[in-house]
Amino acid sequence: MTARKGARLMRNGVRVAVVVPARNEARLLGRTLTTMPGFVDHVVVIDDASDDGTAQVAEALDDARIDVLRHPRRRGVGGAIVTGYAHAFAAGADVAAVMAGDAQMDPDDLAHVVDPVARGEADYCKGDRLSHPDAGRVMPRHRRLANHAFSRLTRLATGLPVQDSQCGYTAISRHAAESVRTENMWPGYGYPNDLLGMLARTGLRVHQVTVRPIYGDETSGLRLHHGLVVVPWVLARAGARRVARALR
Repeated sequence: MTARKGARLMRNGVRVAVVVPARNEARLLGRTLTTMPGFVDHVVVIDDASDDGTAQVAEALDDARIDVLRHPRRRGVGGAIVTGYAHAFAAGADVAAVMAGDAQMDPDDLAHVVDPVARGEADYCKGDRLSHPDAGRVMPRHRRLANHAFSRLTRLATGLPVQDSQCGYTAISRHAAESVRTENMWPGYGYPNDLLGMLARTGLRVHQVTVRPIYGDETSGLRLHHGLVVVPWVLARAGARRVARALR
């Protein structure tokens, strides 16, 4: 793990950390990290048991803001984010954003995602790619249709009016992370839906902002069973918990 010795830069008077979950992202991780906006105080890279030198790419960069954590065994993208949240908040972050290590998130959008939480207007802010004017042109058709379907199911399960439930470009406040106990979040694919369910049950404020969809030659880790089994199961659980809470 690299030393944390960066200055307190802050945004809107709060300390901002960015959590970067990464598994086998050695080719694209450097692009993500070298374009990190200057207002970010702390960057936490979680190498989720990669075997391609992902951690070494991050460690080689001359940026005192970066800490690199390694999972000896794969825990999943949700598990990596849990590790990142814990480290970021323990180090003093007030807001923790998430940016994937595959350069699919426009760094120019980070301020839009962070600001509602930094200003105290939201407890959690989520990116929405589907509402961007380029979505129909840029997003692969099957991914766009699947995201619309999952978003509709997520709205039913959680009661939250989210437009792009699967977008991982997010920011959460320290208070919200502690309130929902993010350490209990689903560890794999489906973690965004699980976290939305946790936030809804706690009555926290969820906002969304439009972000630019980016798709290149990166390889998606999404598999058929994630869409047919994992995400529906997580949503069914969230819906059941919502019903049980309403009946109390």
